[in-house]
Amino acid sequence: MDVMELLLPNLLATHRLGQVLGRSLPAGTILLLDGNLGSGKTSLVQGMGQGLGISEPIVSPTFTLVNEYLEGRLPLYHFDLYRLDAQAVDSLYLDLYWEGIEYPLGLVAIEWPDRLPQWPEPALHLQLSITHDDQRLATLMPVGQVLPSWFKSLQGLMAAG
Repeated sequence: MDVMELLLPNLLATHRLGQVLGRSLPAGTILLLDGNLGSGKTSLVQGMGQGLGISEPIVSPTFTLVNEYLEGRLPLYHFDLYRLDAQAVDSLYLDLYWEGIEYPLGLVAIEWPDRLPQWPEPALHLQLSITHDDQRLATLMPVGQVLPSWFKSLQGLMAAG
């Protein structure tokens, strides 16, 4: 399995990773964002919004569950499932956002994906963890059959900085 690890020395680097993802991810990509509170998940999504060309402020949907941003290169659907259990999540029919039937295909960013009864495939699992010296480690892993060519091109983009 392909795994990519990136050391993010500060908040700006986390934001920059989000910008690269926002500029390069294809429509229909699902990002499963894992990490403890304060690990940088929302900061990453803010960078994605900027990379997509969204001028509206990106805020955490902790109490609204989903924020939709439609003005960029692609729509961005940002979910925060922190307060829900699997049964409550299942009743939301979130798959409508990545099927491309009822909502235009865009980027789907899901914070706290462990609340999902089953992870959608294909997807990109992005784990953010805080290191001992207060940096962030981003670990990216494909879930299911993520397009290998896309994942390899992302590796190239990240290596180029």
